[in-house]
Amino acid sequence: MTAAAHPKRDFLDMADLAPSELSRLLDLAARLKRGEQKRRDALAQKVLAMVFLDPSLRTRTSFEVAMFLHGGHAVVLEPGRTSWAWETQKGVVMDGTTVEHIAEAARVLGRYADAVALRAFPKGSDWTTEREDRVLRDFAHYCEKPVINLESVRRHPCQGLADALTLRERLHDPKGRRCTLMWAYHPKPLPTAVPASAAIAAVSQGMNLTIAHPPGYELDPDDMTTIQRVASDSGGSVEISHKLDESIDGSDVVYVKSWGALRHFGRPSDEAALRSDKRDWRMTEARSHKLSDQGFVMHCLPVRRNIEIDDAVLDGPRAAVVDEAENRLHVQRALLLELIGELSQ
Repeated sequence: MTAAAHPKRDFLDMADLAPSELSRLLDLAARLKRGEQKRRDALAQKVLAMVFLDPSLRTRTSFEVAMFLHGGHAVVLEPGRTSWAWETQKGVVMDGTTVEHIAEAARVLGRYADAVALRAFPKGSDWTTEREDRVLRDFAHYCEKPVINLESVRRHPCQGLADALTLRERLHDPKGRRCTLMWAYHPKPLPTAVPASAAIAAVSQGMNLTIAHPPGYELDPDDMTTIQRVASDSGGSVEISHKLDESIDGSDVVYVKSWGALRHFGRPSDEAALRSDKRDWRMTEARSHKLSDQGFVMHCLPVRRNIEIDDAVLDGPRAAVVDEAENRLHVQRALLLELIGELSQ
């Protein structure tokens, strides 16, 4: 089998989509969700190979179901558990515990499957190196078939698609509405892929976004540049605030998510000291009443109950987290149809 005759289409970052492409994808996802375009055989004889270097619940399940619903097949690999342990660094002498190099693995999977998907969280201690997202980028370079980002160091674009669809559903026309991306306390520092993608999702819909976080929890400057570019292209806006209650007051959407302080990346004790007095940064029932009359709360899940969001909010009428999770399935159905289904022909 030779390399594909045409340039392959990867999906690594939602920000890579032109506004018209994103709108078309979300429109298709909405029609699929309503049952208007079932396309039961659109992925017949198609194979998606998914590689999880890190755990998953929604991502794995929703992609497996998406392939099944359209007549395709999903293969799941967990290197180090259900397949050989992978080496991801270039130029290493492989005399340790890793058995298979990502260079061969990506090429082989590209020969077996019509698309290959990868999840790879940050593992190192130096943000200047980790921020390059080399595992995902190298995998996409080696693989000759379309590569889908299932969450990497810098992005979670499938979550971003689901977030954008949820905003459309709940607000009908999100343009000009207020969204607050709210940092929340967490027992450990988390990656910035979800908050960056959530911000991109909000501004891609023309929303006026406030990123509320304590001092020291700034997102990567390049991610902020991307968020601002997407906002400019879509008619939205971005501002930063360190005042939580003022930020959420009157918001139409509050997206709750924790992330670690990048200046202390790889130094958990230093990061823990910065975070230790910020337990009040959580979505309480009282704070949920500060939202607009129809305002709602989002979170990518899994969520630490009564740490990030209180039970009363998660189990109340303002929580959109389960609808948001369901939308992972529908946006990924649309994405697969675009990349390898009948729409890609």
